[in-house]
Amino acid sequence: MKKQSGFTLVEIAIVLVIIGLLLGGVLKGQELINSAKVKNLANDFRQVPLFVYGYQDKFKRLPGDDTGVGGASGRFGANVGTTPSGGGAGNGVLEGAWNPASVTDETALFWQHVRLANLAAGSTDFSNLTAAGLPTNAEGGQFGIQMAIPIVGMTGTYFACSGGIPAAFAQQLDTTMDDGRPDGGTLRAVTTTTATNSATGMPASPAAASAYTSGSSYTVCLAF
Repeated sequence: MKKQSGFTLVEIAIVLVIIGLLLGGVLKGQELINSAKVKNLANDFRQVPLFVYGYQDKFKRLPGDDTGVGGASGRFGANVGTTPSGGGAGNGVLEGAWNPASVTDETALFWQHVRLANLAAGSTDFSNLTAAGLPTNAEGGQFGIQMAIPIVGMTGTYFACSGGIPAAFAQQLDTTMDDGRPDGGTLRAVTTTTATNSATGMPASPAAASAYTSGSSYTVCLAF
């Protein structure tokens, strides 16, 4: 009768160690990927003030609202988009929502102006939203700027907002840039479902979330 052989304790231990090392490497790799995404999200927010103040320093105008005599169209050429008549063009206010519904919104033209000024990279063809290629974040959510208060309780002149951010990333982003609370400080968050555009393209200011909940998606806004 043939005797069956099995694995020794040493062999099993070696296999378990190898499995542990592989799992540890996978988890560490995922941690590095997540950390890189959060850094990317934070970098989006840090760049926007540079675009605003850099443009104002260079041209003494507000990007997106830079119209009229000597404005963006005269400076950059005839293909610069313009806001509809009566839309507050040239009044020193950036009209529209951070996630614009039209390329004629000043919050959309903001990106064309800063790109034409070589402050930001991206398409300068604003014939339609697809051609414009408005900014997206590391999670594929839209990123933008507005002057209307996006979340109840926020104070500031400008508000940069980034949508579709998972809870874990939103929490880490808030801890990195602010106080770690979605309802306090200069960076606040609402669940993505409460931050969608209304029919007019300008959402009503929703209340900030009281906590970051696993499995939820957030729109995060930073005041400056």
